[in-house]
Amino acid sequence: MAQPTDDIDRLSFDDALAELQKTVGELEAGGLPLERSIALYERGVALHERCAKLLAEAELTVRQLVSRAGGALEAIDVAPESQASD
Repeated sequence: MAQPTDDIDRLSFDDALAELQKTVGELEAGGLPLERSIALYERGVALHERCAKLLAEAELTVRQLVSRAGGALEAIDVAPESQASD
């Protein structure tokens, strides 16, 4: 059976992506019972959402780069929009 999704929030982007690729491969191979396919699909959706969240956070960090004197770049630590209103 697929693992519970509560551990997904602790995965790094690379780990979540690798697991998502593995999950997709298993689903594409077919031959699974319906319950297993549904569980894998649900986990895949959660993994996709984790990857999308981490990419959005990385994009926000990149967008917040500002020029400093002398042309150096500095990252400003900001919360993603979805967390800013929390």
